[in-house]
Amino acid sequence: MQLTADNKLKKLIIVGDRVLIKLRKSDERTSSGLYLPPGVQEKEKVQQGYIIKTGPGYPIPVPMEDDEPWKDREESIKYIPLQAKEGDLAIFLLNGSYEVMYEGEKYYIVPQHSILMLEREEEL
Repeated sequence: MQLTADNKLKKLIIVGDRVLIKLRKSDERTSSGLYLPPGVQEKEKVQQGYIIKTGPGYPIPVPMEDDEPWKDREESIKYIPLQAKEGDLAIFLLNGSYEVMYEGEKYYIVPQHSILMLEREEEL
């Protein structure tokens, strides 16, 4: 299989309550007018970017029913899904994230608790 711009991230699996974010250009405004002032970005404590991929969420154990041992055991972990979705614009704390390089591009792996705000473009 040849890597293209469309499928190069399909191999990545984000684990748990984390999301993969690609930073947004600092001079861009969103259609709703969301804009981080340069003073905030210079300190690099808060950044903004688009969520590219999300993990499955917070793992929770599934109660086992030991009274019926003949039943097939399904997956013993379920997940509470994340509030963040692919395509959302996220404002997040940089010091809670991890910078990674993949296929020559910079991304951030961010736990959901480091995301301060989301902007979602939804059709009304």
